[in-house]
Amino acid sequence: MKSFFINDALDKAIKDYLSSKNKPEGLLYNSFLVCVVRMLINIYGELDIINPYQIKNEKAFDDNLMKYGAKREEIDNFKRLLDGYYLIDKRNKDSIGWEENNYFVEVQKCLIDFFTYKRLNFGLTEDEANTFFDLLSTPGSSNFLRISDNYLNSQDDIYAVARYYQEKMKEKKEVVEAKKNILGFDVYKLFNLSISDISKLSKSELDNINNQIYESFDINKNALNKEFLLEEKIKEIHRQNNPITTGNGYVDILLVMSVVITTVMVIVIFSTIVF
Repeated sequence: MKSFFINDALDKAIKDYLSSKNKPEGLLYNSFLVCVVRMLINIYGELDIINPYQIKNEKAFDDNLMKYGAKREEIDNFKRLLDGYYLIDKRNKDSIGWEENNYFVEVQKCLIDFFTYKRLNFGLTEDEANTFFDLLSTPGSSNFLRISDNYLNSQDDIYAVARYYQEKMKEKKEVVEAKKNILGFDVYKLFNLSISDISKLSKSELDNINNQIYESFDINKNALNKEFLLEEKIKEIHRQNNPITTGNGYVDILLVMSVVITTVMVIVIFSTIVF
């Protein structure tokens, strides 16, 4: 049975956090590994980070880190990078020379990605954002140890972490528009609506027009076979060569046509004014 939790780096990081959390001004509490744990706690909450460690449940730890949208491969990569950082950090402490730790920036980028998932999919407060950013090792950190770590391990670009954070904070959640329910174009042609007109309508606007069309043919918009019934009505109109009424005493199509065309004109005019 292994004596560490997940890997040496995470095991030490959490142990150091637990032993130093009552000394917030101490060096250990502000060391890089402990700050990593503090950032994870900022994102997920202390229970989701510490409980899996205490019960030695690595799956629960991984599952907790994925709850805002991070993928398993991203979690595995984060753990690998953190362990890589720890190995180089140990070598630096045990030798006279100094090796720049290339994992230093990459670990923080992973944490920023996790933080971004939470921001986009769950939301966060301004205090949470400010606390998280200050825990990153950047030239603007409030703690001298984090500033020092940044200069030692990011000599080529001391603003790499801060810049990556700012870029990720600009990301917006992708909104996938619901699929439009488009009727046959021969239906819209009866109302002098072109493909171009239909493409300019939002889903809700198109649904409203479709419902008016069904109503004009006295078809229940909730009927399971409404598309078939509409198709039959259109066929009947074409057979009678009469594109103006249903031929069965239903609501005059021209009335709905005026509503539909007015809706499209308003949308086109509004788009012209705005854009």
